[in-house]
Amino acid sequence: MSEGETLRLDKWLWHARFFKSRGLAAGLVKSGRCRVDGTPVSKPSRTISPGVVLTFPKENEVRVIKVLALGERRGPAPEAQALYDDLTPPSPPKDTAIEQRVGGRPTKKDRRDLDHLRGTR
Repeated sequence: MSEGETLRLDKWLWHARFFKSRGLAAGLVKSGRCRVDGTPVSKPSRTISPGVVLTFPKENEVRVIKVLALGERRGPAPEAQALYDDLTPPSPPKDTAIEQRVGGRPTKKDRRDLDHLRGTR
């Protein structure tokens, strides 16, 4: 595509491989949870051009994407990754040991320690 051209938002999200189908991309945009340059969008036919910043939820995180190119087809992953720059801030590291102790099942070692404290073994 030459400079100055535009592409539908749902089609670009599909080209860039954020969604497996164009229908899923359109569904997200229709839900009103997608923003183009900070403005909420609810029409999948909204046109975008290189330079706009998209914000949308994807897999339990909010993605912030700057459109670099429009693309002409849904190509392989390396080609799709060249269409955008990911501006999403890194998520904070999770401390899995604390998460497991708070809500998970006790491990075998934990059970042995409890038995030792209770004096049953």
